[in-house]
Order: sequence, then C-alpha cells, then structure tokens
Amino acid sequence: MSTPLLSARDVNVRFEITRPGDMPWTKPRRLHAVNGVSFDIMPGQTLGVVGESGCGKSTLARALIRMVPATGQVIWEGREDLLALSPRKMQAYRSDIQMIFQDPLASLNPRMTLGQIISEPLRTHRPDLSRDEVRTRVARIMDRVGLLPQMINRYPHEFSGGQCQRIGIARALAVEPKLLICDEPVSALDVSIQAQVVELLQELQRDLNLAILFIAHDLSVVKHISDEVMVLYLGRVMEAAPKEQIYTDPQHPYTQALMSAVPVPDPKIERTKTIIPLSGDLPSPMSPPSGCVFRTRCPRAQADCAETVPAPGTDAHRCACLHPGPLSAEEVA
Repeated sequence: MSTPLLSARDVNVRFEITRPGDMPWTKPRRLHAVNGVSFDIMPGQTLGVVGESGCGKSTLARALIRMVPATGQVIWEGREDLLALSPRKMQAYRSDIQMIFQDPLASLNPRMTLGQIISEPLRTHRPDLSRDEVRTRVARIMDRVGLLPQMINRYPHEFSGGQCQRIGIARALAVEPKLLICDEPVSALDVSIQAQVVELLQELQRDLNLAILFIAHDLSVVKHISDEVMVLYLGRVMEAAPKEQIYTDPQHPYTQALMSAVPVPDPKIERTKTIIPLSGDLPSPMSPPSGCVFRTRCPRAQADCAETVPAPGTDAHRCACLHPGPLSAEEVA
C-alpha cells in the first residue's frame, strides 16, 4: 500500500473568545472549531468535505496549512509533522500545498495585474528562475486554465467571477503543488460556471496527478469530483467512506438528512423521495452538546447518546454513531 500524501491525526483547533466588557481576570470562553479530525489523502485522490456552515470545514483547511494554530499531527508524505515545524522549516513545504479560496475576487490583490498575481508565488518559492523563465511559466499556466494571453495586463476587477477563479487556480498551480486545497471554490459562481471550474480541476488532476481536498456545501458537486467523502458536524467527523458507499448506503442520520436534501433531476423521484428534516439550529461550538454533538437534532437520539461520545472507528466506512443504519419511516415522521 502506498504512503498517504497527507495524514491528519486528531487535529484540533480551539479559539479563546473574550467578550466586550470582560474583566482582565474573566476566564475566556473556548470555541471548539475542529475536534479530533483524522483522515488520509493519497496521491492523485480527491477527498470531499461536506457539512453545514459553521461545522469547521474552512477552519480545518486553514489548520492544515498553518493559517490558524492547531494541535495534533499533519504528516506529510510519511516524514514530517507540519504542525511541529518552525515557520522557517514550514516555508519549504508551502509550494507543495496550495489553496484556492471561496471568494475569487476577494482573494486577489486588486492592485496587481493577472501576470503579477500568477508570477508572485514563483518569485517567492522559485527565486532561481530568471525573468524569462517566469514569463514562460506564467504564459503556459494561463493557457492551461483557459486565460487568453492578452489578459495578462488586466486587473482583477476587469474579470468575471469564473475568470477570477481561474486566476486563483493558475496562481495555485504555478509552483506545481502536490496537494490543492479548494475551500468552496464554486459556491459563489453560476451553475454553468461551476461545471466548467469542476471539469477544469478534474482535468488538471488527471494531467498533474494532483491530490485535492475539496470543501463544498453542494453534495452533487462533491459526488461528481470526489473519491472519498467526509461529513463534518460541529468540528467532528460524523461519517467518512468511499463515494459509492456514502451516497448509496449512508449510515449516520446526519448524512442521511444531507443526502435527502439533494435535488434529483427526475420529477417523479423528486416528488416521491423522503425528506429528512433537521429540527432546531446548529448548536454553538462554544457550548456543544454532551456525548454525541448531533443528538439535539437527531431523530434517533437515545439516552446513551447524551453520555457517550461516539468514535468514527478505523474501517473504510467510518461512522461516529451509537445507533447507525437507515432511518425508518416512523423516525422520519
């Protein structure tokens, strides 16, 4: 079996929260953003991460690249723990892990031209390249992502949302990374543009053997691009499995609820399918429920769910539920 490109083990992210007016001796409250998340990403594989807003998806992505402080282990190619490296040593790995952000326009410097934006990572990570070599690489990557050569001196505000996201992809790929972290890269785009960006990422992945961590709300997009899917809720892994298993046989009630909300492009099936509603709102991560964090909204919650924190296990199909399995009609009603 090949070595994972990246292995996350028991990754935790905590934030100390103070409120206006708190006295200096007031103990700050702790926000549990990511709680004990573990997963592997193999070379050339796509791991989809899904969940509601506020479940810790983006925080997890930022923790992997040291944008926010985290504890646990993030092992790169079976050698180095990225979370244990000094900032200077971490710099050597930043060209291997690049990120595409959710808002394509906000992630680009409005005072830089397209050519400057794409060449900036090359100037940072590849100072050995000459000016002509940098210019050649920029032209090549622009052509690769579908940006015309005459666009090179334009500024971000002159592009559409889809074009800005292509610029973000080009900037991330300029240094030839091994892992691409996509933080909801298509959520701000029209449906037709979403399909183009997803197809571009898949094409680049095949050609460059990229590994991708793909974060999204849209389960249909995740199904289209991912090899494995991990479902988060309040910073914890609820379920993780290969795509075929998790879409055809979801075991966790939360996963089943998310799946039931995905529109089906068949009027007959859409009218007859069972929707699993989630009652109440997402609990505050500063005071999560005891035991299973999903129990306050789970139609199958029982007394032991308030006492025991379910572990997702180590099988190929991981499910952090004390009572897994398909929900019955009585439980859904």
